[in-house]
Amino acid sequence: MQTLTCSAILFDLDGVLVDSTACVERHWRMWAARHGLDSEHILSISHGKRTIDTLRAVASHLDLDLEAEARRLEEEEARDLEGIVAVPGAIALVSALLPNHWAIVTSATRAMATARLRATGIPIPRAFITAEQVGQGKPHPEGYLKAAALLGVAPPDCLVIEDAPPGIQAARAGGIRVLGLTTTFPEEKLFEADLLASDLRDVHLAALSNGNYLTLRISTNDAKRLP
Repeated sequence: MQTLTCSAILFDLDGVLVDSTACVERHWRMWAARHGLDSEHILSISHGKRTIDTLRAVASHLDLDLEAEARRLEEEEARDLEGIVAVPGAIALVSALLPNHWAIVTSATRAMATARLRATGIPIPRAFITAEQVGQGKPHPEGYLKAAALLGVAPPDCLVIEDAPPGIQAARAGGIRVLGLTTTFPEEKLFEADLLASDLRDVHLAALSNGNYLTLRISTNDAKRLP
């Protein structure tokens, strides 16, 4: 068990608060089959990234309007809530936080992210950064830096919670400490995180000091220590 203090928690959405893996993979497999592409390759690089960034990486050689393809894929996913559930521990943790102490930074669109939050009963945060609000997606730090600014918190005083390498890289690029959850990838894929835990059942709000600082107790499954 480790204890750390921060002024705000910046959550990724899919794989951290919401388990949408089955839905995401279902739609990428269908899309790959329609275009004769290797779905396993797409899935190996798509987690944690905006749809348009994945399409640019895997389909730039096709005669497609990638922006239109991204919109179509995102609209289909936003309507598909089959198998969407809250990650264990997510509702309890965010319900214990005040609105100025947390944000969501996701590579999903606003419509998709909102549908998944409503389906799982997780509240929509005041600070909510979605794919449309950034010029550069993860692993660029823009989204996390925008969330910290919205909350009025310096990046080093935040904690990012992520499940995918692009998000972890985004946090580190922004000078933000990061807790990696092994909900989507094995530990060895999350080696750039400062700490690792299994899911949000391992993260507990221990205290709120002076209205500004959160004290968290984290049951970790690695030997790393946050600064």
